[in-house]
Amino acid sequence: MAANNSFYHLTAKTPKGDTIAMGDFKDKVVLIVNTATKCGLSSQFEGLEALHQKYRDKGLIVLSFPCNQFGNQEPETNDTLEKACQINYGVTFQLTEKCDVNGSDTHPVFKYLKKELGGLLGSKIKWNFTKFLIDKNGKPYKRFSPITKPDAIEKHINKLL
Repeated sequence: MAANNSFYHLTAKTPKGDTIAMGDFKDKVVLIVNTATKCGLSSQFEGLEALHQKYRDKGLIVLSFPCNQFGNQEPETNDTLEKACQINYGVTFQLTEKCDVNGSDTHPVFKYLKKELGGLLGSKIKWNFTKFLIDKNGKPYKRFSPITKPDAIEKHINKLL
């Protein structure tokens, strides 16, 4: 059953263009977040990094999908994203290349997550730092609003680990 899971068939690209296979995250808890470095919520990078540091050895994967669809708050390019996140926020978790989370060019990972876990705006992503928690079997577990701080998700991560 988990081997046939739709989530595990999805891929993303790193900012350098290498493939990230969601299938590599079988038996892991995955936290997917659409991010932006110039957003008023960008201090959440630090909370996401704290979760990454605390739980990565227990099976948590934090995956950031930079997006410029909300107020043009992600001015970085794929060439500068990782360095900007490392220098400004201490980020060591995995980033993807910039992508869209709404509209005709929505990244396949977000198409899937929005279909599985609709939000207050139906399937649309409302703003930067919308978070999706996926269980160890690749099943979307819970969607969190942009204003939900990473530490508020910790109890759910513990439950799934």
